[in-house]
Amino acid sequence: MSGDDDAPAWGPARRVLAAEVAEQVLLRGRSRIAVGTELGLSRFQVARLLDAARERGLVRVDIDPGADVDARRSSAVRAAHGLRHALVARDDGGVPALAAALLAETVGTGDVLGLAWSRTVNDVVGLLPRLARCTVVQLCGAYSLPWRRDGSATAVFRAAALCGGDAYPVYAPLLLPDADTARAVRAQPGVADALARCAALDTAVVGIGAWRAGHSTVHDVLTAPERRRLAAGGAVGEVVGLLVDRAGRVLDSGPAHQLVAAGESDLRAAGDVIALVRDPERADATRAVLRSGLVHTLVCDAATADALLAPGDGRHPPGPA
Repeated sequence: MSGDDDAPAWGPARRVLAAEVAEQVLLRGRSRIAVGTELGLSRFQVARLLDAARERGLVRVDIDPGADVDARRSSAVRAAHGLRHALVARDDGGVPALAAALLAETVGTGDVLGLAWSRTVNDVVGLLPRLARCTVVQLCGAYSLPWRRDGSATAVFRAAALCGGDAYPVYAPLLLPDADTARAVRAQPGVADALARCAALDTAVVGIGAWRAGHSTVHDVLTAPERRRLAAGGAVGEVVGLLVDRAGRVLDSGPAHQLVAAGESDLRAAGDVIALVRDPERADATRAVLRSGLVHTLVCDAATADALLAPGDGRHPPGPA
């Protein structure tokens, strides 16, 4: 073959040559100069052969990060909301497994791992394949409804048992009747020990609630007038009991002073706050929490991702008060 390929024919000999060049450079990692020297080609001819191989379909790139994650949606959500990471499971059932794999990947030995109350967080802990030895702390008190028995202390003990680390549960309700009672409970030795470690979180795993019935750890334990007052004050989303308005502002509301939970400053100082959502009806709340800057990483399902990527504000009608 001559060195002049300004307008080369694309016959079988050239196809075979292009295939050999592509295999040597792209699969075997050899330099273009070395391959060109071996085949009697300049590095520019090698480059043109590689370009032609791509254009004519001899070389096809198949990027597959795994069946558990939707790479296209993940990249789109991360870019749209300015996140450090976004991981989108192909369906809502895949969110806990994907989050469990993320924790196994990112939590390091000696880290402080905080777990908030959430059905999804509890599911994540149950699916953890492994976990580096770390300190596991409960981020907030128990969900204060009598028919709920799956509190976050259970998840804290399970995670600590898996990794062989220390557990710091919080044996107190999430929301107390008034600020004075909350201060007194937060000062109790066991609770104070756990909350003190929230100031040094390496990773926090939280759920995002929406300000509507059945979608928030705080909403349903308040009276109807309190719910309406907070809705009128702009409450849209919630994370570890903190209420957030549509613009992403954390509200300095009455419940904010009645919580037994990690505070806003604890979450902002954490190395990585991972939020879990598997309900497109919480898309508005998720947008609000993401605007607050409290969250670094989002793990969600495809339907929620599509709602987060939809144009406009994507508002859902308010739920019952």
